[in-house]
Parts: sequence; structure tokens; C-alpha cells
Amino acid sequence: MDTVIVQLPDAPGARGGRGPQRPGLLRMGPGESAVFGRGAPGSPAAIELTDRGVSRRAGEVTAAEDYWRLSNFSGSATYVVENLEGAGEHVKVAPGRLGAPVPFEFSRVVLPAVAGPTAFKVFAPQHAYLDGGPRPGAGEHTVSPFALDPTSKYFLVLLALCEPRLREASAAAVPGVGEVLERLRALPTCRTLTRSAVNYHIDYLAEAKLRLREEGDHERAAAGRTGRKREELVALALRFDLVREDHLALLPPRRGAG
Repeated sequence: MDTVIVQLPDAPGARGGRGPQRPGLLRMGPGESAVFGRGAPGSPAAIELTDRGVSRRAGEVTAAEDYWRLSNFSGSATYVVENLEGAGEHVKVAPGRLGAPVPFEFSRVVLPAVAGPTAFKVFAPQHAYLDGGPRPGAGEHTVSPFALDPTSKYFLVLLALCEPRLREASAAAVPGVGEVLERLRALPTCRTLTRSAVNYHIDYLAEAKLRLREEGDHERAAAGRTGRKREELVALALRFDLVREDHLALLPPRRGAG
């Protein structure tokens, strides 16, 4: 099972092709490692960072069960791991530090570089959350097969998609990306949310959290795939009560509501 996903930086010239380029993903299971840096002749880095201020073997990412570790091979540079879901929360990994555990589900690893800081993103979508309260003597805790964090932005996106059918089971239409953006923008944590960010969270939910299986012709129109993906996310989330009516309190009040 993939427990860590690395979003690879764009390769030089990657944006020169036709149409938008989806970022490359490196999927890792427990115990697997990937070196990041400029790489050496005949020994490329799995996570390539091309800035000449970055070491050839700058460090290493290692996947664990539901988190990951960062090793800093530099003798002088400190790396920063930012929590993309937090308000400035971050951890520093000092030069020479090996196996520093990173607890964030959404992370950005930032390295000092000549052309300005360079970075790549790491996601740990299998973060486990306790399903129900612990009971003494009950043995190992049961965790949900869908590890969702209700405090995250991706959960708010899923909730906004499900809201019409949570409020009225017969509602047919699933909100579009623009409607989700408008619904969430009133929240202080979502004021900087963009359409591309909403689309990213939808992809993250479909591919990493709820693990929808993509079927059919891969050449179908992107709009059609996105609409079908939103429908399938809502159907799955409501079928297994991954979002419930009590979660609606996380959304801003609706306009015209008493």
C-alpha cells in the first residue's frame, strides 16, 4: 500500500509542451526511500532539484506506516518542512540530521538555493484516525479505512460537494468547482483558496483518500472526468457516512439563513 506520495518538481522545460501538465507523482510504501537533490552523472536523484545551490545528494525521504522521515545529508544547510494545512506550522531539519519524523499529512520541503528557495511536496494520505473512543482492554484500536481529517481543507471540499444531498436527499446536482469555491471562501482558513486548489483537493480525495478507481477511456474530456469524479466522491462519502449532517456546522452560514 502506498503510504507516502511525493509530488515531483517540474522538470526543466516541462511547461513547454501542449496543454497543462499534471505533476509527476512518486508513490512509496513503508520502508521505501527516495533521494532528493541534483543527482550525479549515472546516478540521478529520484526527486530531482536542479538548482546548482542544492547538493547532488541533498537528503532522503523514507516512508513509514502512516508518516515519513526526512534525512538531511547537507553539512551546512537547514531544511524546513512546512505544514500546508497549518498556519505557519513547520519543523526544521538540521544539517546531518537523519530520519527526522514528519507528522504532517500535507507537507512542503523547502531547501535554500541560488535562485531562491526550491521545494517539493510530500503527502501522507494514510494518516490513521481513531474510529470511536478507546475502551480499556478492548485490544487494538479499530481505525477507519478512509482516513479523513475533519480539520483539513480537503474535508471541507468534500463536505461542500455533499452539502446539497445532506440537506435534501433528493437533490440531484453536485456542486461544481466554482460553487465549492464560493461556498468555502467565507471561512477564514479558505480566503486564499483558488479553483486550482479545489481541483487539487478533489483529485487528492479521489486518488489518495477514498481511492476511486478510474475506468474507461483516458482520452475523455477533462470536464467529463471531473464531473464524474465529483459524483462518485459524493456517492461514496454519503454511502459510508464519511460526512454527516453534524459536519455541516463546519461550513459558513448560508446566505438568507435565519
